[in-house]
Amino acid sequence: MTHARTLATALAVGLMPIAAVAQSMSPMRGEVNSFTDAFAVRVFPANPYDQKIRVEIHVYDQDFQPVDARISPSVFQLASQASRPVLVVVPFAGAAERKVRICTESIPFPNQQTQIKAQICGKFFGHRKS
Repeated sequence: MTHARTLATALAVGLMPIAAVAQSMSPMRGEVNSFTDAFAVRVFPANPYDQKIRVEIHVYDQDFQPVDARISPSVFQLASQASRPVLVVVPFAGAAERKVRICTESIPFPNQQTQIKAQICGKFFGHRKS
């Protein structure tokens, strides 16, 4: 039993660096008040990897249906260990409130060893004020 615990602990410690190098975006949550027909969120995708990645930003509703948002920039390359701001403007589409998911998706470059498409999403809530 002690041997099994020691093995489990060693395995968990050995896997920690892998989990720590996950793609990230900040903030992951937010609430925005707006007096216009849209609300804006600035997110910061980050690349923890040792090589550059291609990044796409997408906006979805609560059911992961695409939302017609303005994203600047929506597609770009992100250098190793870098982060950059992205402005996302979401229309209320006639509603007083809107919940969306802003997602950072890393797209692997062709002919590279790793061909995994990673996605991380944050939840944002917009309130339209009169």
